[in-house]
Amino acid sequence: MQQRSLKRLQWSTFLSATLGYGMYYVCRLSLNVVKKPIVEEGIFSETELGIIGAVLFFTYAVGKFTNGFLADRSNINRFMSTGLLVTALVNLFLGFVHSFILFAILWGISGWFQSMGAASCVVGLSRWFTDKERGSFYGFWSASHNIGEAMTFIIVASVVSAFGWRYGFLGAGLVGLIGVLVIWRFFHDSPQSKGLPAVNVPRAKKAMNALETEEFNRAQKSVLKNPAIWILAFSSAFMYISRYAVNSWGVFYLQAEKGYSTLDASFIISISSVCGIVGTMFSGVISDKFFGGRRNIPALIFGLMNVVALCLFLLVPGVHFWLDALSMVLFGLGIGVLICFLGGLMAVDIAPRTASGAALGVVGIASYIGAGLQDVMSGVLIEGNKHVVNGVEVYDFTYINWFWIGAALMSVLLALLVWNARNRE
Repeated sequence: MQQRSLKRLQWSTFLSATLGYGMYYVCRLSLNVVKKPIVEEGIFSETELGIIGAVLFFTYAVGKFTNGFLADRSNINRFMSTGLLVTALVNLFLGFVHSFILFAILWGISGWFQSMGAASCVVGLSRWFTDKERGSFYGFWSASHNIGEAMTFIIVASVVSAFGWRYGFLGAGLVGLIGVLVIWRFFHDSPQSKGLPAVNVPRAKKAMNALETEEFNRAQKSVLKNPAIWILAFSSAFMYISRYAVNSWGVFYLQAEKGYSTLDASFIISISSVCGIVGTMFSGVISDKFFGGRRNIPALIFGLMNVVALCLFLLVPGVHFWLDALSMVLFGLGIGVLICFLGGLMAVDIAPRTASGAALGVVGIASYIGAGLQDVMSGVLIEGNKHVVNGVEVYDFTYINWFWIGAALMSVLLALLVWNARNRE
């Protein structure tokens, strides 16, 4: 009976974490669908949109670092529910805000609370699943990134096309509120909170003695002193530059450079999200079953796939729908695997078991600082290379192309430096 209850609660926690974090993404990416209409209406410039996007990434980066440590010691059901509730409410307000300063402040607040999601999920996986199961379930859970992206580029884009950009934020906020209910009902803190024995860490979170507290502190300090984790963090940062280049500016790029409509451009970008689901779902299974739990070889393969995909997407001139779609298939598969490996699992693998949230926090702060710098650089370079020809705005994406592709290549090279990293625990 106890084993049956454990399995039921494990699956409830896993599925609600996956769906709930996907809904986090809808609230995070809503701005990316409406950038072109906002520029066309003269609400904000490309540079201002880049700064606004960077504000979210920077607050998210700091929040992910601190909240990674806090999640190790928190009731993750309440922690994750609170984060999504606030970011959903912010989205409900943004459609009515035209002030650059107020918009940036609200988007930054959303970024801080967004950071509660991933840490809660990773800590939940560590609490509810054994070491042998973790890689596979982490890979399946990582599909939540792509599920959320696909929902954004399909649902929010459809709402924007039908009703305008303001309603895109309203739609994202409503999706977030539904996610809060899902998390609150089905995402559980730990086996101990349900009267079950611990799966991984034999501790009672609410009654830690001095020795256990010291062990936690020592484990988290070891994460900060591990150079391999920091190298992985920088590798992930460059990967996130290329990832969010497409997520943040891909729709804008297809509209401005190739003349696609909002709905068509969003559909093409959504292909990468759907294919990313496949990449993340099978990344952990493949590495666990075929490479003995080692992630370095598939990380190299899919890192190079990411570089090739960006070259196809950015360097082939002219409008080629099927080629653009193919590039997003490859990009989605590559990023899907890399989010799982470089974005957390490789660092978690070599960190002490009781410091999973801390390891994710280190990778997270580097990743989203990279994503934030990307948004600022992209916005400045796009607006700085815009010209008006016969009354029509024309963009030159040459510098942007090499910036995005170069970041993907740097990610691959850095990952090679930790080829033989191991858990020292």
